[in-house]
Amino acid sequence: MKKATSTDFDIVIVGGGIVGATMACMLKNLPLRVALVDRILHDPTNVPYLQGEEKFDPRVSALTIASINLFSDLGVWESITGMRCCSYQAMEVWDAEGTGQICFSAEDIKQPSLGTIVENSIVNTALYSLLNNIENLELLAPLEIEDLSTIQYGDDFRAKLTTKGGRELTTTLVVAADGTNSRIRSLAQFKTREWDYEHQALVTTVRTELPHEHRALQRFIDTGPLAFLPLLPAADSEDERYCSIVWSLVPERSRKMLEMTDQQFKIELALNLEHKLGNIEAIEQRFVFPLRQRHAIDYFRGNIVLVGDAAHTIHPLAGQGVNLGLLDAATLSGELARGVLAGRNIADPIVLGRYQRKRIGHNLGMMWLMEGFKHLFAEQTLPVRWLRNMGMSGLDNISVIKNHLARRAMGLD
Repeated sequence: MKKATSTDFDIVIVGGGIVGATMACMLKNLPLRVALVDRILHDPTNVPYLQGEEKFDPRVSALTIASINLFSDLGVWESITGMRCCSYQAMEVWDAEGTGQICFSAEDIKQPSLGTIVENSIVNTALYSLLNNIENLELLAPLEIEDLSTIQYGDDFRAKLTTKGGRELTTTLVVAADGTNSRIRSLAQFKTREWDYEHQALVTTVRTELPHEHRALQRFIDTGPLAFLPLLPAADSEDERYCSIVWSLVPERSRKMLEMTDQQFKIELALNLEHKLGNIEAIEQRFVFPLRQRHAIDYFRGNIVLVGDAAHTIHPLAGQGVNLGLLDAATLSGELARGVLAGRNIADPIVLGRYQRKRIGHNLGMMWLMEGFKHLFAEQTLPVRWLRNMGMSGLDNISVIKNHLARRAMGLD
């Protein structure tokens, strides 16, 4: 990585989270000058993994096999597994209002796992270790973008990014990877379709009485789904009593959960999981964030292109958000490489249009599928509950369809 002194680039990636950092790594072999801009400077000493075995980052990702393969190709997966992560071989999903349930198994689809739960800070630590050795990349952090404009040199149009400190960066292409409240998307006036779920996600880490046995658990409750995602405290640990939880709740219930004492919350949590993992023995700090669905009508405008949560946000029901973003990064980097090989301008609408066509349909399909699941399980009328339970139990017995759904969710089909 070069010393951060330049002001003119071929590509500026705004947002240094998992998707933005991955995008930067994927451009390492192209003959382009790349900058990665982020509001904060990644500090590997601030990773919970390095601060004590039993402290976890509350932000975790459920990486699919497709995402794992992507990280393996980049050469960072070994670094991630050398720190800590937890693969899961089974997933159990059941309805709180009835007897319907469905179980997915890695063995049934002849895979080593259904996916892997990893703390976001660990993924970023591995990615930034690679970024530090990329010759054509400059890391500009901490740096916050305040304004965006277009300048013209003859027939060439370039983007000008102005930071809060007054620094100006010019570039052929801006990649917005700056998250759900993307500053770049707003400055470039992208139109979006969005709506509030009127739910909040409560996240924390817990230690349970019984081992998770590398199973992910999800119970659909009338107030929202509750997921327990398995964790391990160290790479070589056999202690299977830690889980990251994500609980979708209406705001009033979310507020009550935050107001509970730790002991009250532990009792409530175990009760809502039907004591599948026994009592909750310990919990870490609870965090809440609002849930909102958003999708950009277009993924590019001029020489600005959106990836990850800047382009689409999705309900965390199936943990697909970061995986969709990683597929965005892989597709866009592939199209940019194809454009460079063909001698095209990297901001050519043909290049960016190919990226949009390949990703927009897939992302919309996953978003509408999750939206359908959310409404299906939110409906509590007796006929719908009966059909829902019959459907889940019936699907559980049709292995061909069930296994196809599992492979689709894992990015294998």
